[in-house]
Amino acid sequence: MRMMHAAAALEELRNQPNVKRNLSVAQLTEAALSRHEARLTETGALRAATGKYTGRSPKDKFIVQDELSENKVDWGKVNQPISEEIFEHLLDKAVNYLQAQEEVFSFQGFAGADERYHLPIQVINEYAWHNLFAHQLFIRPSDEELAAHKPAFTVISAPGVKADPAVDGTNSEAFVVVSFKQRVIVIGGTEYAGEMKKSIFSVMNFLLPQQEVMPMHCSANVGADGDTALFFGLSGTGKTTLSADSNRPLIGDDEHGWSPDGVFNIEGGCYAKCINLSAEKEPEIHGAIKFGTILENVTVNENGVCDYDDGSVTENTRAAYPIDYIEGSLPKSKAGQPKTIVFLTADATGVLPPISKLTTEQAMYHFLSGYTSKLAGTERGVTEPEATFSTCFGAPFLPLAPAVYAEMLGDKISTHHAEVYLVNTGWTGGDYHTGARMKLTYTRRMVQAALSGELKDIRTAEDEIFGLHVPVSCPDVPTALLMPENAWENKTAYKEKAQELATKFHRNFEKFDFIDEAIRQAGPLYK
Repeated sequence: MRMMHAAAALEELRNQPNVKRNLSVAQLTEAALSRHEARLTETGALRAATGKYTGRSPKDKFIVQDELSENKVDWGKVNQPISEEIFEHLLDKAVNYLQAQEEVFSFQGFAGADERYHLPIQVINEYAWHNLFAHQLFIRPSDEELAAHKPAFTVISAPGVKADPAVDGTNSEAFVVVSFKQRVIVIGGTEYAGEMKKSIFSVMNFLLPQQEVMPMHCSANVGADGDTALFFGLSGTGKTTLSADSNRPLIGDDEHGWSPDGVFNIEGGCYAKCINLSAEKEPEIHGAIKFGTILENVTVNENGVCDYDDGSVTENTRAAYPIDYIEGSLPKSKAGQPKTIVFLTADATGVLPPISKLTTEQAMYHFLSGYTSKLAGTERGVTEPEATFSTCFGAPFLPLAPAVYAEMLGDKISTHHAEVYLVNTGWTGGDYHTGARMKLTYTRRMVQAALSGELKDIRTAEDEIFGLHVPVSCPDVPTALLMPENAWENKTAYKEKAQELATKFHRNFEKFDFIDEAIRQAGPLYK
């Protein structure tokens, strides 16, 4: 009965006369403006505010626990269970609410650029600008594909529907609930558009491993000779920025699958952080902000001029645009096997090297650790960087056990002989309070040297605390920056901070009881 109930509710909503289906960018922009949901900027981009929720709300995300998910999902603080009854109640609430609206917006498209693994999706929105976001971020169908489209997963987003925790079994007024059995995601109480894209990513992280495809929270680009590079990292570590390179066509900026044939983008667009954005530092992203782009929470004056340096609303200001807005992006969003893998971390303690080469065991260790400093604005309530370990650089989006993803990566690194680097885009010369953020120009140059092979024959020195293999030189980068201790004036303070972080690595890794001892020993050196 429950399956029929959810299916009937969805079917009823899909057939409502108030549902505006597959509107164009111009039509959705016009609707957002006429409904006073957003305003135009001087470049033609649409600026919207997301209200109270300016980032993801992980404590408000749930997965329905049923016979399909019960023995597959890695339940815990990240994958919080919720009952089928509560899901159906929230779905009813959202459907009834949307049926009562004058107009509702629907997009049909895909997740997954490789047709063998793509997921037909439908996104139904209360807001026109949210539907424009879905149109730009997911893969847009051709006319022929649209005519034959049958959604395999549906996202329903109704920010006007607020939960009552005492009645609805949620943690707050906001909720993001995924049902793998019903193939429905229902979102309410939050206007943050990123919840839609990340919920579909969670779905792909559940489905793709069952097809022998590794889902990855990473950006990807490709060189002239077909050398694919992957950039793993959490929000704020530089995935989008570093993969947007005029000399290397962009495959995608955030979510990918690694199949037996190579890499493919899961999305059809980019979702770039744009705090402190400038044409000089990030010309590709800056140039993508035009008609059809959605800006979230960016400060705009009365003349429509954006102030990207203003983080007064949130540090997590965003630009959402189709991938072809990045000049030179790869049209089919697919490429061959990766030759280089870059793990990105924004270390706010300032003790990790700006670049280091990893052995296979170290690569597995740091992939499972997923260390970074959670930066301000990425999640609600985060105002200063906080040390965090996010398994596989994407724990909030991984429904299955970490071993599933880790073993897939290890197999692929070994099979394709990929070189792996750890790159710290965070602080140098001190911690967040006493040091400075690593210059983007230096980070870009180090990454370019890794991708081009310039670092292959350069001698390395072992970091005495973390055991990392650090190049003693890198073209166009000051040598003093390469070994972190040399960049600190206070050597005693450096060693104390470094040992503190090493201890955190060890404590975090204790939870992995399935790991070979060689991988466990590949972390920071024990003192």
